[in-house]
Amino acid sequence: MTIERLSSTRRALDVLDCFTADTPALTLSEIARRLDRPVSSTHRQLRELTRWGALERDESGRYSIGLHLWEVGALAPRSKSLREAALPFLEDLYEATHQNVQVAILDGKEVVYVERLFSHHATRIVARPGTRLPLHVTGVGRVLLAHAGTELINEVLGGPLRAYTEYSVVDPGQLRRELAAIQRDGFALSDRQFELVSASVAAPIRGADNTVVAALSIIVPSRDGTARGLAPAVVTAARGISRALGAPLPRPR
Repeated sequence: MTIERLSSTRRALDVLDCFTADTPALTLSEIARRLDRPVSSTHRQLRELTRWGALERDESGRYSIGLHLWEVGALAPRSKSLREAALPFLEDLYEATHQNVQVAILDGKEVVYVERLFSHHATRIVARPGTRLPLHVTGVGRVLLAHAGTELINEVLGGPLRAYTEYSVVDPGQLRRELAAIQRDGFALSDRQFELVSASVAAPIRGADNTVVAALSIIVPSRDGTARGLAPAVVTAARGISRALGAPLPRPR
């Protein structure tokens, strides 16, 4: 009975994993094909998930993530407390710049964005809450990697590093030097390394034990050259969030 229950749970989780930012809505046949399962058993699984609220089915028969699953996911303490502490500072930074501001956390060898404020007139970016992106070419990713410890740094730099643009730093030696500079300077600058149209400045957010638990960044158009000049504002906002989380930071003079 226990084995069957676990197997059923795993099958349900596999269904949910079919949905991504690129494929937010799928048909029954598309899901069955992705899972390499019979349509009949997949349909039963989808019906159960829809009844619970993990999935929703529209008039065309396509499935998407359901509202109840989002409600449950929003209760995750790692994200919930961080988002509540960060939001006032995100709003202040956004009001001062009217550019994209966001918070991300480390998960494995990727960053996961948990909150974002943006303007329709700001630079269009890929990241939104729930998006996963690589560490080595994003501002928040570089901050989190720089403070993650030697083991993860060696693991990331020892693997293949994809170049997303001609400006992406994929040389392990150069990237290691830049990570050391991030630790020293207290912020990271990622200029056209992930997308040619944007540059970002990011700073670490610390938790109650003073370890880095997240990163805050602002995204600006790469053409206007304003990214580095925003570093003091980003660092100040990140320190404010850190204090709200209970980090024992000294107050600036």
